[in-house]
Amino acid sequence: MPNHVAIIMDGNGRWAARRGKPRTYGHQAGTEVARKIVQAVAERNIGTLTIYAFSSENWSRPKHEVKRLMSLFRRGLERELDQLQEHGIRLNFIGRREGFSKLLQRGMARAEQITAAGQRLVLNVAANYGGQLDIVDATRRIAERVQAGELQPAEIDQLMVSEHLQLAGQSPPDLFIRTGGEHRLSNFLLWNLAYTELHFSDVLWPDFTVQDLDHALLDYAQRHRRFGGLGHDTEISSSQNA
Repeated sequence: MPNHVAIIMDGNGRWAARRGKPRTYGHQAGTEVARKIVQAVAERNIGTLTIYAFSSENWSRPKHEVKRLMSLFRRGLERELDQLQEHGIRLNFIGRREGFSKLLQRGMARAEQITAAGQRLVLNVAANYGGQLDIVDATRRIAERVQAGELQPAEIDQLMVSEHLQLAGQSPPDLFIRTGGEHRLSNFLLWNLAYTELHFSDVLWPDFTVQDLDHALLDYAQRHRRFGGLGHDTEISSSQNA
């Protein structure tokens, strides 16, 4: 079982279009599925779940769609907060939250504060997040430390960069799931997904079920992770043939 799962919840708009509905109808349906999947992940004793709620590129979508997404985001915070706290789920937002309204920023901070004691599941919500921006921001913070004389350039390594990213202090995802049939990362956790196992599902997000989640987890369980090495099976085979 993975300790950290990351999900791109793709396909809401296409799901709605196939039903002759506006894209926002799909986003509404997608929020209901997200609630079920978060609960299922917690029940499977997976420690961390990171979901891509709103990318830094999503601002280019039609204004009415963005407005609706912000409304769903705000109402979802208000509606789900008690349940998250009751089930021991700690909410953590990653991304440039200053891009949101002051009201929404206060709601995000309040949600993090209220759920801070949760120990069952860490739920990272990527909002106004971009993987490239994450690396740029980390680089700037490190450069500021060098400029201030706190750090020498020779001291910069992979661990230090990781410690300045949005998911600093958390283990990288073990399993990445993308629904909707697309086979790309879409600027999501680019640094953190370096050795993550990837699972792509053709199921559109509003149709994604707990059974689909379990299928992805089973697929992960059958993988053999080598992290750039030869792997245990290869080493055994080599020693037997020596």
